[in-house]
Amino acid sequence: MNIANNRAVLLIAPVVESLQQQLASQFPLYRLYEQDDPITFLREQGENIAVVVTRGDVGVQNNVLEMLPHVGLVAIFGVGTDAVDLDYLRTRQISVTITSGVLTNDVADLAMGLLLSGARQLCQGDRFVREGRWANGGLTLGTQVSGKRIGLLGMGNIGQAIARRARGFDMEVLYTDRKKLADLDYQWCADLHTLAHESDFLVIAASGGEANRGLIDASVFNVMPKHAWLINIARGSLVDEKALIQALQKGVIAGAGLDVFDDEPNVPAELMALDNVVLQPHVASATHETRQKMSDVVFANVAAYFSGTALPNAIN
Repeated sequence: MNIANNRAVLLIAPVVESLQQQLASQFPLYRLYEQDDPITFLREQGENIAVVVTRGDVGVQNNVLEMLPHVGLVAIFGVGTDAVDLDYLRTRQISVTITSGVLTNDVADLAMGLLLSGARQLCQGDRFVREGRWANGGLTLGTQVSGKRIGLLGMGNIGQAIARRARGFDMEVLYTDRKKLADLDYQWCADLHTLAHESDFLVIAASGGEANRGLIDASVFNVMPKHAWLINIARGSLVDEKALIQALQKGVIAGAGLDVFDDEPNVPAELMALDNVVLQPHVASATHETRQKMSDVVFANVAAYFSGTALPNAIN
């Protein structure tokens, strides 16, 4: 492909304004989400598109890529790849980049924030004070975090960052992953159900995708201790939400802290009605510092592609 004749970038979904401005200052930038008739637009402009930029939670559909005959890069604003078809991209020899290495600390911070907020009833305590109920008595007792067992489903960069934070609370760290990691001194569990049974807090830090859809189901909740909490900062698709709602309603588990959901931004009303759930709108990486770093990484990969140099964050 002659990149010089195909230097346009297609933005699938909104990203931070600074990245849009930076891209637009260097390359023709088209915003697919602003088009009244996306199909007609792609028919007219698809030949000119060399790079697709999208968010991890949105991805890009194959039927869109099929209308971009010269695309050579999908640059993802995020680390999740479950919303793109990596096998299809390989057959097209389309490279994929993610914003690896910059989200880890923020996501790990929020995992601990959800854990603490749930166990120590921080949201309920805030409402308790604001609603003037303190004068009539005290809040119900919360759950101690220090010294408890935290189980991590997934021990990649984010899982390890959560484990380091948990150690600061004198927590015993357990984990399961595809294989035992020899360089870690945390307690290895051979399977998810063993991990769930042994954990006071079960934290999901695994990859999404169809292979893991509904991985956390009723069979997992049924082996968790009744005082246990589920924390999800990974992907909503990993959890069977109907089974989770039933487990929370029936007291099978004590509570849940959720930053992600199966059908975002649509959160089940049953979850919103529960007091033993802490809800966040998928904001694990939503800090000024991290979003700027993510923007820098996306732009660096796009610029590298157009200059014909190695992609800094290629995964495909």
